[in-house]
Amino acid sequence: MDAVLQALGDGSRRTMLEILRDHPATVTELADALPIARPGVSRHLRVLREAGLVSVEQDAQRRIYSLRPEALVEVDAWLESYRSLWQHRLDALHTEVARGTSRRTKEQS
Repeated sequence: MDAVLQALGDGSRRTMLEILRDHPATVTELADALPIARPGVSRHLRVLREAGLVSVEQDAQRRIYSLRPEALVEVDAWLESYRSLWQHRLDALHTEVARGTSRRTKEQS
């Protein structure tokens, strides 16, 4: 999981994953979407590949990269405890907002 989190720590790599979430892409397509040169994109893709976040398929002279969402399952499971913490806090906030709205409505009546 550490390799996945380190890979996700870079904004350019997250942008690449967002693109690959929608469709497979080549290095050229990814480079066109980012303000970095193709060699930089290739280095980022190597990090993503080593972390298990993307797979690559050879198609003649082109390499086509695809997202491997399975690599995010462990991170998602780890985040679940934090998600429930925030859900509890958001539920409490919702309750307080509802109470405030109810009080203001009564005061205006």
